[in-house]
Amino acid sequence: MQLISTTTRRDAVGTDDSPPAARFVAQPRAGRDPAPQRLPNEPDADQEILVDSVRGANPFVGLTLGQVTSAGARWVGALIKRPKVVAGSVQSWAAEEARVLAGRSAVTPHPRDRRFEDRVWADSPVWKRVAQTYVLTRDAVLGSVDRLDLDEKSAERAKFALMQVIEAAAPTNNLLLNPVAQRTMIETRGQSLVAGGRHFLHDVRHNGGMPSQVDTRPFELGVNTAATPGAVVYRSPMFELIQYSPGASHVRSVPTVLIPPQINRYYFLDLAPGRSFVEYAVSQGLQIFCISWRNPTSRQRDWDLDDYAAACIEAMRIAGNITGSRSVNIAGFCAGGMTTSSVLSHLAMIEPDLVNAATLGVTLVDTDVNSTLNMFASERTVEAALRRSRHRGVLSGDSLAKMFAFVRPNDLIWNYVVSNYLLGQNPPAFDVLAWNSDATNMPAALHATFLDMWLNNALVDAGRASVLGTPIDLGKVKNDMYVVGARTDHLVPWESAFAATRHFGGAVRFVLSNSGHIQALINPPGSPKATYYANGAPAPDPEVWLQGAQRHDGSWWEDWAAWSQERSGDVTDPPKALGNHAYPPRMDAPGRYVTE
Repeated sequence: MQLISTTTRRDAVGTDDSPPAARFVAQPRAGRDPAPQRLPNEPDADQEILVDSVRGANPFVGLTLGQVTSAGARWVGALIKRPKVVAGSVQSWAAEEARVLAGRSAVTPHPRDRRFEDRVWADSPVWKRVAQTYVLTRDAVLGSVDRLDLDEKSAERAKFALMQVIEAAAPTNNLLLNPVAQRTMIETRGQSLVAGGRHFLHDVRHNGGMPSQVDTRPFELGVNTAATPGAVVYRSPMFELIQYSPGASHVRSVPTVLIPPQINRYYFLDLAPGRSFVEYAVSQGLQIFCISWRNPTSRQRDWDLDDYAAACIEAMRIAGNITGSRSVNIAGFCAGGMTTSSVLSHLAMIEPDLVNAATLGVTLVDTDVNSTLNMFASERTVEAALRRSRHRGVLSGDSLAKMFAFVRPNDLIWNYVVSNYLLGQNPPAFDVLAWNSDATNMPAALHATFLDMWLNNALVDAGRASVLGTPIDLGKVKNDMYVVGARTDHLVPWESAFAATRHFGGAVRFVLSNSGHIQALINPPGSPKATYYANGAPAPDPEVWLQGAQRHDGSWWEDWAAWSQERSGDVTDPPKALGNHAYPPRMDAPGRYVTE
């Protein structure tokens, strides 16, 4: 999301001459048709797939062309050593292709494959055979991997590499082989291709050559995203601390500090009215503070986990000072949850009373659980990733977005090539994807620390890592914990999040949302699709836990709010003003750093 301010931005940080509250508006983007007027409030089925596929907050290793090529070469090498597999695959393919050409084949695209949903692919004898040939060839190529006796990681890498070629070769991506695009071209007298060309040029100039996934123009920070009333009550070179205005007639005395991931903008927690976790939390009488991390550049390359942990503790002390509370609750999300876990371990040894209760959302705890993140993990690939971030000073958010697009190439790349370029359609205006396109960076030093923690499973293996001079040992954390996993999360498998129940030393309540990585967090009450699982009884492993869990209709937000209220102190009158004498409001939320 490209943002401009109607006031002059000042570069000074941590001074008392902050500019007045500015209204930030979306910058017009050339090469797009007029923006749609209606903003979506509830994602449809297709948008949910995309939301669950957006880049997450724990990507530590990037993929390179060399890595993907190497994976494909390994498949070719395995085929050469197994000629019988090749012969059998070719023979089976040829026999079925003969039936396709004769019109006797039962091969059909998957019912949920949106590429072939138009009736022309089933009604036209010619186009039906084109679709069948593609599906047959795709299944034969991918199926060959399973017959080569490759180890699990090599097989997954090979499938990933082959998928890039297979999805790119789909007939729907080619104007000459896409009857829907041809029909649209005729019906619009070529205007669909004119619009598609305009979109293509825009993406080459402004989106690194990748097709745009979202139209960001309808979304304005402080207006219809990040719009919950509040004020920045503190600014350091690393973060701003936002205090939100009370949303109920009475509040709880113990504040809650939200710790977002360092690789994303914070406002997925305050997305849009009616879909904002912050808005809901304050409506339940909770006093909410939120960290807004500064987007680092190469000048901040040395910011590491110790710096971020110290910043979290500083934010906690400020929230306690403003509210007059000796303790605070904290809630960390994604990579912010890993930071939160480290902070809790440190405080358990030096100041256990500062935090009363803690929440972790879709947080990678046990990194030995297989996930998309470790598909290409090896000493060589990790070292390559470290070299890149050290050279640049940061792990680029834009490069991460591209990497995760290739994890789901059909949904996140070729789907938009067809709709944007061949059909000439604008990408959808959807708030989560607009947030996702608002990429940030991770400092090289923090990237190195997270990689080390990930490879050594340091949150689980006590003493393998340290923070602020103390060894990380989750077993020493005795706080009550609320942990959220996401059942269809391909970045942080819910089994990894569930590991918190075994490794933290306090009472842990684990709930399992029915959604994916981000959609599990943006889960407002009232959605007919929202469900979650809860099980009060401890279990030795996640599958046993799930077998005994009870399914609940509705959002886990409601369950979390009730849990938090019980651990947030006495009911009291809301503050008459935000901040205090020591920490006066500096500017209205969402603040300055979210726009940098």
